[in-house]
Amino acid sequence: MSGDDYVYDEATGEWISAEEAAARAPSVEVRDSVGNLLADGDQVTLIKDLKVKGAGQTLKRGTLIKSIRLTGDPQEIDCRYEGIKGLVLRAEFVRKR
Repeated sequence: MSGDDYVYDEATGEWISAEEAAARAPSVEVRDSVGNLLADGDQVTLIKDLKVKGAGQTLKRGTLIKSIRLTGDPQEIDCRYEGIKGLVLRAEFVRKR
């Protein structure tokens, strides 16, 4: 973003800089199956066997997933696993390591 970008803030009815709008954006709390707060880069372990649609593979309980990314949805996390691109897991099926 450059310093010349402005967005309309509906709450105040004013035009504000894009940087200020990003700072005001509400942060989403993502919690794992036992209530631990998750953050980008965390490692998680699966608590249930999960069939991966389109990959013809099942991720077994206890599988370690490294370096997760939050998606902005309080129930979904984006991650990578061997040979599976674009893997999105529900937070209710993982536990923070």
